[in-house]
Amino acid sequence: MSLIELIAGVEAHEATLTVFNADPAVTEELREYFADRNVRIVDDQTASGPEEFAVLARDGEFVTGVTVDELLPGRGDDGEAGSSKGGDESETGRHGGERVGSPVLDHLDETMFTSYSREDMVAASREIEDRAWRVGDGELHAGFQTLDVLTGEADTYDLLGEKDRLDVHAYAAGEGDAPDVGTYTVHVGETAEIRETWFVAYDGGGYEDAKCALLAEERAPGEFYGFWSYDPETVDYIIDYLTERYGGSEQTDDGGATV
Repeated sequence: MSLIELIAGVEAHEATLTVFNADPAVTEELREYFADRNVRIVDDQTASGPEEFAVLARDGEFVTGVTVDELLPGRGDDGEAGSSKGGDESETGRHGGERVGSPVLDHLDETMFTSYSREDMVAASREIEDRAWRVGDGELHAGFQTLDVLTGEADTYDLLGEKDRLDVHAYAAGEGDAPDVGTYTVHVGETAEIRETWFVAYDGGGYEDAKCALLAEERAPGEFYGFWSYDPETVDYIIDYLTERYGGSEQTDDGGATV
């Protein structure tokens, strides 16, 4: 399964959050918060049962159940969606210092996003790179689409590659001049998926909880659709695929590539 096929598979594995016995405004607010996630929000009414609760399900199986107040921690005492206790909603999706939707997001090993800009992708990549830097062990694999893009990140990856126990691999199509590489390995892959995808995957350096990956496809110029994953099996699959598919396509000292 290719990287693009993997994105499509996660996209098809959509979760459903059913909001029971709540005002329609609550459902709409939740749709706004989860607009860039792979979660479908629906509402329903029951003849009996508690008010304002939600059930997360995937492939018809129960995942978790929470109250609306847990999903929207900043709701006012009157229960109206959008009001706040102790402050306005911040730009990071938090109410009163608590992350909106946390009880649901915490159960999504693969979290889809839509229409990420290059700036969004860089910011997301930095989180994974920072984790690899702090652990300082294991393997970090990152795709840059083209050598031109990789050259712009050369300083960052030179520093990452200087970690003695961190094995760093960069992947790019052979467009542009390759950077002067001394501390990490560059794999030149002349395939559509290397040009069209952006990925960063870290194997955790021996810690299962530290494994994480970001994988996205550029479906329009400067717009990326993909997912975050903290699922060890997904992270392992991405790294194994890259190693098997592109492990032999390494940049040589003369700037060429061996395949």
